[in-house]
Amino acid sequence: MSKVFVNISLSLDGYLAPEGMTMENWDRPEYMDWGAKWGALMGWALNQAYLREKLGIGPGGETGPVNDLVRHTFQRTGAHIMGKRMFDGGERGWPEEAPFHTPVYVLTHQQREPWVRPGGTTFYFINEGPKRALELARQAASGRDIRISGGADVIQQYLNLGVVDELEIALVPVLFGGGRRLFEHLREPLARFRIDQVLGTPAATHLRYVRA
Repeated sequence: MSKVFVNISLSLDGYLAPEGMTMENWDRPEYMDWGAKWGALMGWALNQAYLREKLGIGPGGETGPVNDLVRHTFQRTGAHIMGKRMFDGGERGWPEEAPFHTPVYVLTHQQREPWVRPGGTTFYFINEGPKRALELARQAASGRDIRISGGADVIQQYLNLGVVDELEIALVPVLFGGGRRLFEHLREPLARFRIDQVLGTPAATHLRYVRA
């Protein structure tokens, strides 16, 4: 059966995105220094050969165990779920061939026809809430896993529903001091997790938690 998992980068002080990283400031990465902070958070990932190829960045990059983790994340995923804020940023920032290559279900109040991209990615805009998005993602994934891509509020919704089976967190040694926290607005009862894997590197500590 499909597993529901989260795979994200997180600042040392618990932020998924820095303060100032909004659509209003998308073209002003110097605003509150959000561009540099985001780059520091994601630098470990953008240095992996597999992701560089996926994003069309170019050749080179690391090919070790972290690169294998990134590859596994993409290969296991049969569908993605994300929020409208993440989609809006990606719509402007992703290459024409978006790096998902699966159905992507976007939680939104906006009504919009599916958006088909080259390479097998189709974005579906879901107005009926997180349970409906997960139901559709399970059908589309055909036994592969479902990644809750973000942002923080969407991950929190699925944690509150108690459906997240695995948390994969790349803890990056940067401090933001503000922004969007990952673990806020959570409600009891919450799922219990156990540590399944730890992989330490100078750029990030890769932590994998599974349901206890």
